[in-house]
Formats: sequence, C-alpha cells, structure tokens
Amino acid sequence: MPAGFHIENFGCRAARADGEAIADTLTRSGLTPTPPPQAEVVVVNTCSVTAEADREARAWIRRAHRLNPEARIVVTGCYAQRAPQELASLPGVAAVIGNSHKALAPQIVTSLASAAPQPISDLVPLHTLAGPAIYADDRFAHSFLEETQILPGAQTRPNLKIQEGCGNRCTFCVIPQTRGNSRSLPEEKVLAQVRGFVDAGGNELVLSGINLGRWGRDLPESSCSSLAQLVRRIFAETPLPRLRLSSIEPMDWDHDLITLMREFGGARLARHAHLPLQSGSDSVLRRMHRRYRPWHYVEKVQALREAAGPALTLGADVMVGFPGETDREFQETYDFIRQLPFGYLHLFPFSPRPGTRGWDLHRQSPVPASAVDERMAALRQLGHQKSEKHRATFIGCTLPCITLNTPDALRQKNGTSLLSENFLPIELEGTLPSNSLISARITEIKPGGVLKAELVCDSRH
Repeated sequence: MPAGFHIENFGCRAARADGEAIADTLTRSGLTPTPPPQAEVVVVNTCSVTAEADREARAWIRRAHRLNPEARIVVTGCYAQRAPQELASLPGVAAVIGNSHKALAPQIVTSLASAAPQPISDLVPLHTLAGPAIYADDRFAHSFLEETQILPGAQTRPNLKIQEGCGNRCTFCVIPQTRGNSRSLPEEKVLAQVRGFVDAGGNELVLSGINLGRWGRDLPESSCSSLAQLVRRIFAETPLPRLRLSSIEPMDWDHDLITLMREFGGARLARHAHLPLQSGSDSVLRRMHRRYRPWHYVEKVQALREAAGPALTLGADVMVGFPGETDREFQETYDFIRQLPFGYLHLFPFSPRPGTRGWDLHRQSPVPASAVDERMAALRQLGHQKSEKHRATFIGCTLPCITLNTPDALRQKNGTSLLSENFLPIELEGTLPSNSLISARITEIKPGGVLKAELVCDSRH
C-alpha cells in the first residue's frame, strides 16, 4: 500500500504554491494524500513573517506529533530557513528543509516515507545536528520548484510562482534572509506551464511571487524583460481564458502594466489589484524604508481606476504599530485609507523579526500593545465598512465568475461557491461543478459581505 503524506501550508500565496508543487510531485511519485493522524510523513510548510506565524507553526507541529507519534515530520518554508535548529529541536521532527533546498523536498520526503529510508546525508550536502537533518544555507541554489506542472484540481485557481526572493530591504521584513534575492522563472518555462494548465482544462491562473513586479529583471537578455511583456506574451501565445496578478508593489505598477489593465481588464485580465500599503504616513514609510510616498500610492490607484473602471477591486496590506508610530501618524494612515476606494484590507500588527532593523527600532521605541489593539480595531471597522460599500455597488450587476470547490455545507443547501473576475466572494443558487466560467447576476449582500447571485450564463453551453 502506498505511503501516506500530508502537507500543511502556512503563509502567503507564494508559499502555498510551493506546498502545492511538493504535494503534486509526491502524488506523482506514488505517495497518497492522507489526513495527518494516518500519514507516514507530515510536511509543515511554514511562514515566518511574524512571531505569531512562528508560534502557530510550532503549535501545529506539537499537535501533529501528539496525534501521530510515529509520523516523520518534515518542516520547510521561511521559518525553516530562518531558524532551522529551533525547529529541529521539536519532538517528531525528522528533517528541516530551508527555502534554499525546497526543490529537493519531494526527494527527501519520498525517502523518509519508504519502508527502508535512504540516509538523508546521501542525498544532498547538509548541516547536521545530533538528530534531525537540516538542509539550509544562504546560496538558495535549490529553491525553485519549477519542474512541477500546475494543474486545476484541489485548487481551482492555482498559483504559478514565477518569481522568488526580494531585493528590497524594508526595515521590518525578514524575507531577504528567508528567501534570498529576487530570482525569476525563465519566460519559456512560464509559457510551458501556462500551456500545460490550459491543456488540462484550467480556466483561471494566478501569477504569484514574493516580489512579483520584479519578474525578469535578473534574467539574461530575452524577448521579455518585464512582467508586462511576459503577460502580453501569455495573451498572444496561449488561449488562457483568465489571468490574475497577485500582490504587486505600488511602484512596480508601471505604465505598461497599467496599459494591460486598460486593454484586457474584465476580459482575460482580472480587474483586481493588490498594492501593499503598510502605512499612509509619510514619516512611517520613511522609517520602513518603503520605496514610495503616500502621493505616489494615490497616483497609482488613480491610474488603475482610470484603466480598469469602478469595477476594480483594490486591496492592500496595512501594518499597525510600527516602532515609534504616534497617534498622529496612525491618524494619517486612517485618513489616507478612508479616502481611497479599497475593496478589502489585510491588517497586521508589527512583529519584530530577529536580524532586521525593525528589531532594533522596536527595542528603542515600541508601541504599547493597548494602542496597537485599539488601532487594529479601528482599521478593522473601517475595512469592513469599505468592503461592504464596494460589494454593495454590484447588486443588480452581472459579473463573470469562476466556480470554486464548494464546501459541503453550502453544497447541501443547493449552493455553489464563486469568485468573480474582480475578486468578490459569491454564493450561487444552484449547484455547478468547479472550474466553470459563468456569468452571475448579484441579487443581495449577506451579513459578512458575501454576495448572493443567480446564474445568467454558463460558458460550458
């Protein structure tokens, strides 16, 4: 009987893309996806963007070991790169694979899952402890999981990670330590992935990366040297019905990329833009070493709205409680967010990360926890109001959508989960299979902001 494995993903879209690639490779090698209590090998794909992310990963590992003491636990991801020895000390951990060696994770997991595991030291060079094997260094030579074909399946809209690492040096961010400098998947490999996805029946693909807007700048001279040129080539050379761009830094929304939104937005390019903000205060942005000022951000939003129209759904990451953030600076952020047409916000309290400049700033001028809690609550309320206002404008409108893998509870109520082209969560009356492109008319907005809709057109017919 094939060995069973389970992968638990934490963190961002790019990290989830890594986990999906590992899972696909393991399945094709003959292993079987299995619930954690029955799995021979449990892979924990960690995040380390905050101290809370670290804590959640440790707690999950301990719980998995209690439920299945015989399982070999393999820890990978950003936390594994940042503090491998810390994770290796946890009970049940058999190997720690940093992002530097993530492409080798399927090989290592397969070995651990076999009846007679091959010694890990025979596979690749590694750092050693008296105990679990540790694969992590600062070269990041084996970090790209590029050989796995992205397919529609468990994820109707899978993430194709085309860029890894980040060359920015924001004072709060540990990503340069955990993922290295920016590296791009070559354009021919990107195009091969897109063609394979379409050939397998895929309808919507999400391009993702750690710093997606930097794609191509590290590649040797070729026909594509920017993300905009790559997207244009995807549209010209593949029949992909819909492409969605994940988070892109404000200053990377250049003229060419915005022009693509004008040409293809609402058709083959999703009218959805996520621009990390972090703060609306100029002085805080300077302390963060962010590469834009508030007025730059406004200019990009205005250009995108002009290109895509009012149906554009705009999202942002916002950090609360950066060291030294005063009441006045927070109010600047609050007022800045209030004036812009955000459809949703991702809110995070500042978390000091070892080895960053933000760690030292936090020791010098921490923001009291009570102030952080109050500010988070104020922005949550504002974000909720803006989200409901944005979604309510589509009542009575017909939107292009894709059907998702519907939760059993909704399916039993004769419903189907949808995501609109412009990134709105919708519940359809009636049941449809996942991965179908349809048109749906919005009929009402439910408490919590979920939209209700009725079927207008099913592209399968």
